[in-house]
Amino acid sequence: MSNLNDEDNQEKKVDPLKKEDEKELSTEEKLKEVEEKLLRTLAELENQRKRFDKEIKDAIDFGGFSFAKENLVILDNLQRAYISIKEDPVLKVNKDIDKFLNNIEIIKKDLISIFKKNRIEKIDTKNKKFDPNFHQAMAEMEDEKVEPGTIVQEMLPGYMFGDRLLRPSLVAVSKKKAQNEVKKPEKSEKK
Repeated sequence: MSNLNDEDNQEKKVDPLKKEDEKELSTEEKLKEVEEKLLRTLAELENQRKRFDKEIKDAIDFGGFSFAKENLVILDNLQRAYISIKEDPVLKVNKDIDKFLNNIEIIKKDLISIFKKNRIEKIDTKNKKFDPNFHQAMAEMEDEKVEPGTIVQEMLPGYMFGDRLLRPSLVAVSKKKAQNEVKKPEKSEKK
């Protein structure tokens, strides 16, 4: 029973302190404190609403990003098939090969048209300066006709999805011609 009385005494000691602290705050101070808490809460809610709006916009704008990236493979394979069929010596003699190649070309144009409608655009690389934000250098080629760092060959086209990079262009970049300094090996002296 003495334990219960001790606990009650401790509570009484704590409670009067709380009441004294509360009494010290005036009504205006309490009102300011509540107002500050309310403003912080409103600011947090506004920030959360903005984050949600941005996430929703990104989901709408870029929800098909992975799907678009995977569909680039279809376009790549269609182009490879076109080149392969066109250059095949056995198929070249076939009288209907041009009709078949025209059909592949129509499919390719339709696919590119669908990409454009969905904001998927090919990155232009012809005679452009190399930019690591849009291009991936796969090789360097000596070429005195263009300035070093200029794209001289596109190996695989790159694409943008809106303002995001979908796939970088795989390119060959020009470099200065190496100077032909032939160093003759020094003759070793025999001792």
